[in-house]
Amino acid sequence: MSGRSADQRAGYARWLAARQCTDCWRADHQADAASTAEWLAAKRADEQAAAADWATQFDMPPLEGPEKILGWGERTRHQLVTRAYAALVTEGTWDEADWAQLEEQVRLLTRAGWWVDQREAEGTDLPELLEAADDRDRPTENPFR
Repeated sequence: MSGRSADQRAGYARWLAARQCTDCWRADHQADAASTAEWLAAKRADEQAAAADWATQFDMPPLEGPEKILGWGERTRHQLVTRAYAALVTEGTWDEADWAQLEEQVRLLTRAGWWVDQREAEGTDLPELLEAADDRDRPTENPFR
């Protein structure tokens, strides 16, 4: 309080009275950070399981790239392709034959980094994004793998 001028001390004292002490604030903040980390880990595990189930169901090939982004790439591929299906087929004008052709193009893109780079794309942009992908994103042109 000695660092405050006399006319600011009363208001500062009221403000301090409504706050936690530094040690209490740190303890609460650290506990909150731990619970947030636990929640995020559980959410990522659920997303990873859904992506793995989806990849198996729709015969998607495993992604390639650095180990630390493979899971992220798988989750992103699942989310983007699901958004695209909803936008183009469910809510749009595409039929299942159009979607089957797009799905084959999706299978050819196996670089995890490409999928991570597209993580914020709209579902309706997927056909254009697939066309723009280059050869390093498609290690094989064989649709039968």
